[in-house]
Amino acid sequence: MLHESQLIIRLFVAALLGAAIGFEREKSNKVAGLRTHSLVAIGAALISILSVYGFEDLTVDSSYDPSRLISNIIVGIGFIGGGAILKYGGKVVGITTAATLWVVAAVGIAVGLGMYLAAVSASVIVYIILTVLWRIEHFFIGHKKSDSETIDITG
Repeated sequence: MLHESQLIIRLFVAALLGAAIGFEREKSNKVAGLRTHSLVAIGAALISILSVYGFEDLTVDSSYDPSRLISNIIVGIGFIGGGAILKYGGKVVGITTAATLWVVAAVGIAVGLGMYLAAVSASVIVYIILTVLWRIEHFFIGHKKSDSETIDITG
């Protein structure tokens, strides 16, 4: 059984790492920011903890597979990520935000399973990708036009 203090630490670490990635998205005025990424990470961590430790008494002599709950996190995050992707005329936006939500879910899973080094390393790499590659992209491609548009969804 997971000690209560370890459970709390895992949830806080997941929330913190998710928030770190969400901070970059928030700075960039993206659809899902600090709170969304933090919530996805802590939710993924909690489901991972539940899938591994929540059914210990039931799994002694059974074929229970804890990875089944974890695999459903990835499917569910795909649904949430799909909501972050929007089409403005001929331009599609939100794909990077959807991808960061998916990665943050994986970070939460890693923290939930106690794999702190993997979670922190992945978070640092994601943050570098979002900040450094953005600068490289803008250096070589230039600034993309970012007009404000109104979408009529009524008809």
